[in-house]
Amino acid sequence: MDEKTGELLTVSVLAERVGWTVDLVSGMSAALLAARWNAADVGVLASGVDGGGKRLPSNAWMALRRLGWAVVPPEGVRVNDRIVRMAQEQAGRLLRAVRWRADLTAGVLATWPAAPGKRTSEEWDAVRVAVPGGQHQPSSVINSRTRQIAAFVKEHDRMPVDLFEVESKPRAARVLLLSACDGQQATIERADAPGRALLRLQLPTRPDPQSYRDWTWVSCPIKLPPVIPAGAVLHLPTLRPHQGRVRADLAYTHPVPKTARSGHVVALGVDWGLNTLLSAGAARLHGDGGITELGAGGMFRAAGVLAKQHRLRRLSERLQAKADHYQRLTAGDEQHVLAAKHTVLSEEISRVCARRSNLNGALAWAAARWAVDQAIAAGASVIYVEDLRSMEARGMGRTLNTRMSQQVRGKIVDRMRHLGAETGIAVVTVPARNTSRHCPRCLTPLRHRKAPDRPTLPGWKWAVCPSYSWQGDRDQGAWRRIASRGLTHQSKTVCDRITGDLAIRTVVDTLEAGAVITPTTPKNGRDRSKTGSTRRKATRPTPRRRRTPSPAGPQSPAGKRPEGHAHPDRPRLPRAAHRHQDVTTISTPTTSRHRPQGAALGAGFHLHAHATPPRWVRVLGPDTRSGSGLLS
Repeated sequence: MDEKTGELLTVSVLAERVGWTVDLVSGMSAALLAARWNAADVGVLASGVDGGGKRLPSNAWMALRRLGWAVVPPEGVRVNDRIVRMAQEQAGRLLRAVRWRADLTAGVLATWPAAPGKRTSEEWDAVRVAVPGGQHQPSSVINSRTRQIAAFVKEHDRMPVDLFEVESKPRAARVLLLSACDGQQATIERADAPGRALLRLQLPTRPDPQSYRDWTWVSCPIKLPPVIPAGAVLHLPTLRPHQGRVRADLAYTHPVPKTARSGHVVALGVDWGLNTLLSAGAARLHGDGGITELGAGGMFRAAGVLAKQHRLRRLSERLQAKADHYQRLTAGDEQHVLAAKHTVLSEEISRVCARRSNLNGALAWAAARWAVDQAIAAGASVIYVEDLRSMEARGMGRTLNTRMSQQVRGKIVDRMRHLGAETGIAVVTVPARNTSRHCPRCLTPLRHRKAPDRPTLPGWKWAVCPSYSWQGDRDQGAWRRIASRGLTHQSKTVCDRITGDLAIRTVVDTLEAGAVITPTTPKNGRDRSKTGSTRRKATRPTPRRRRTPSPAGPQSPAGKRPEGHAHPDRPRLPRAAHRHQDVTTISTPTTSRHRPQGAALGAGFHLHAHATPPRWVRVLGPDTRSGSGLLS
């Protein structure tokens, strides 16, 4: 609602006014980025001190003003100082984030290898010394930066000077960072009704406000999601225009249990997979140092989501190849007959990329929620996840390499840390070396086979220990190794000073020797020992329930047969459904000649699938020709 006029604003009008503000902020932020996109200015901002040696503030907009990096709105447009703050905050955050990439690129350029495609061990040692945090930096990060520089050399036939020649300035996102403002631009408070809040902010009434009179206060009621606790402190959100609506990324603060680096007794081990995205299970550390597993573990399978993800990936690749072909044919001529088609393809590519991003985000949240729920159910205080940042997909074929390289492992771990922090569960990454190769019970190298019923056929899915101490699914053995390795290496857990992430970076042989799962003795059945005299059995046992008439009741005639499993008064199905359905099928009529024995009760709803038949139905024998049949 517009507080000046009292007019109720529709969703489209509110999105339009927020969009005008976003355009002003993103335009000023882009101009500031273009002016400061160089190594000298980024170095000054990242140094943390100004020209007089004073420490720069943590807020990006305050640091930029301390350095004298001002930005002005377009000519003829009047904005208040808080709008300029949001533009400076957005630009300052992007410039501060680029410092790490600049130092990494400088280290790779300083130790450029003779063969960029394959470094020697000496060259690897040199580059890890030159880059920041290189001793624990994944090799995939260094290799990707090397490939980026090699592509620049191939195109320009020379080495780049620094990162700012390799990369162009980042694009300013179309958002409003209200956290950089104070009460003169935006406020938020809880409403009287539970689960609701009221956001008040100043928005322009025209795309080019000429004076302060063109800015009015607008009240926006917000429905809080159920995940926000009732006692949480709300902070100013980040507004994003999206498809004619306005989305608010609301931040809130509430107390949570503190996570611990060590002292864990029950841990959840999580292993990554390709078709099975996650395999997880719990293990317990006993006082004598022994480790036992708690249950058989579980798997998070998202085959349908992954299949859709791969279909979108293939569609994006085809559209990108077609757009590149149009671009080569047009040669930058906007009057070419194919220029319009190239514009349409570019828009479709952006839409497909947005769908892929949304799908990956939803998959990451679902997988992280499942893992944290498994830890809560098992009573675990820590989740150990194998660190696969250094894994590079190569040598497994074009399709499999692409599937492995486009997994969302990083997003899942980030979401897992966020959800685990709410319940006091620590998330620690452990080295992945030999977690799927060694037996979880004796650390003997495993023999991998295709399936348990094919012990002589080489494969990768089924693992067999040569000492016959364990055999099972490869991923099931991996989570046991990860959980036991994490429990034995708790004293080696370190915390990153910048991100606060917990990790076990090295494996100690003496500790690894104790990272084995001790098999638990199977529980015996109930005690059947004789404790008294044997009960006498009647010479004539009571007839079966079906043959015994029921006793006379207050509202039922005497001698009525009990219902048992089958209801005597079961209503008949409708005539249209009765023709093609029975108690074990949900199907449609079939007119084809193909009618396998397993579908004798009906066509089945999918690939001749049937529900388990009730006890009063005669169960058909197995199909000896196909080796399949109904299970009772």
